[in-house]
Amino acid sequence: MHLPASLCQPARYAALVLGGLPVLAFPAPGLSWLAWVALVPGLEVMRRAGSGREAVIRGWWFGAGFILVSMYWLVPSIGPGLLALAVVFGVLPGAVGYAVWRLLSPPLTVRRTLLALVVVPSVWVCTEFVRSWHALGGPWALLGASQWKHPAVLGLASVGGAWLVSAAVAAANVGVLILLTGRRLRVRVLAALAVTGTLLAGPLLFAALPAPTPGDTATVALVQPGEVADSAARFAASGRITAELAGRAPDLVVWGESSTNSDLDRDEVARREVARLSALVGAPVLAGEDARKGDGLISKDAVLVTPDGVAERYRKIRLVPFGEYIPLRPLFGWLTGVSRAAGENRAPGSSFHLLHTTDRQGRPLPFGALICFESAFPDMSREAAADGARMLVLQSATSTFQDSWAPQQHASLGALRAAETGRPVVQAALTGESVAYDRQGRRLALLGTGSTGSLTVRLPLAAPTATTWYVRLGDWVPYTAAGITLLSACLAFRRRSAIGDQGREELREAGDADRVPGTDSHLHLSLRTRQTGR
Repeated sequence: MHLPASLCQPARYAALVLGGLPVLAFPAPGLSWLAWVALVPGLEVMRRAGSGREAVIRGWWFGAGFILVSMYWLVPSIGPGLLALAVVFGVLPGAVGYAVWRLLSPPLTVRRTLLALVVVPSVWVCTEFVRSWHALGGPWALLGASQWKHPAVLGLASVGGAWLVSAAVAAANVGVLILLTGRRLRVRVLAALAVTGTLLAGPLLFAALPAPTPGDTATVALVQPGEVADSAARFAASGRITAELAGRAPDLVVWGESSTNSDLDRDEVARREVARLSALVGAPVLAGEDARKGDGLISKDAVLVTPDGVAERYRKIRLVPFGEYIPLRPLFGWLTGVSRAAGENRAPGSSFHLLHTTDRQGRPLPFGALICFESAFPDMSREAAADGARMLVLQSATSTFQDSWAPQQHASLGALRAAETGRPVVQAALTGESVAYDRQGRRLALLGTGSTGSLTVRLPLAAPTATTWYVRLGDWVPYTAAGITLLSACLAFRRRSAIGDQGREELREAGDADRVPGTDSHLHLSLRTRQTGR
């Protein structure tokens, strides 16, 4: 039996394996330094492709490997659906493969080196931006997020969001590849300058930007009850830990996502209990509600409860595909039989908005509440900062993925959101990690997945009018990258058309060359050689 030729190419299997290498830069492995060179082996496999089509296929396999490793923890939720995700979203880096092959195949000139250092990172950022669209699932494992524990590097995020960090890391990888494969001295000098520049860009920006000025502070207590499957026991555990906070004078108590399965607007017993705890501690409680509402639909809400009852609520607007709803349920509903995919779709909220409370001195304390995976979306925290939030409060529940890399990677996203917005960030998780970051993304406190109890942290708040360049300018990096990618694609198509026209003219000038056996085939080979630069 003979296998199809497409399944007998070792280079494609190598690309698939190498696609998982960059994932080691993220938590839990946490080899953040690896991100600056982790793409190089995969890019080299793409560069060595014999044709543009093969380069695209190798990029596709690389992307599939990246998705499989970075999202392996989704297997309990979507089962075999992960393979479909890898195939569908893996196709995006195929564009990276073509760009690398087109620009970095020998002979490598100074002009093509400069183009590669700009175009390839732009294409990479475009692939991340496309798969980050919430309708496709949202952002996860953006290359820039691997640098979460380096506030100096996150200086880039304060200007261009996680996208600018991704662009810098991708550019460094391209530079390293050119250093290893380029033969001309000028080419290698340019690559060395590019690598040095990308490594220094973040720290230089971090040093140049003014440090946050001292100001008001707020004390926030995060409640982590641990892995408690029964909803009533989970609610009771959260209440018991909250009661122990009496006398510590927090300004806000935060429970994890899905800390109660009761609708606090309709369940009087549950509402009175949370209000009692709020009065006991002397601070409002932000509960996580996963409950069926009066309209018969289930939604996930962040509910702010004071001694007087429910004060405000925010309903999650960006749901997790398969985890909280199944797209095209008539087609993919069968996944519920082989995985833990959502048995019933949650209802999304209509819009994002801030929640409002006051600190113990009576000063306004508006904050943005994001529920679980919403912390991965840069635009939501940016909107909260633009609306006047003084801090960001995240609620999560990752008990399904307790023994995977997901809790650590999810918790690390708070550092990105802090650096992007200049707001402190806290995250309360049912089972960990609960964590707090200052306004520049420095981690202040952590309660790991093996712990239960509370974590109390004093946060330096952002001034009401404080802002960052990213909050002001928004997603200028991915849109600029899209413009560069589109322009380079148009120029490549135009050049290819021009070469094709020239080739047809040469064939016409050959006249009766077709009477000589083999002449046409030799002419076509010559034209293909000219097009590929080989």
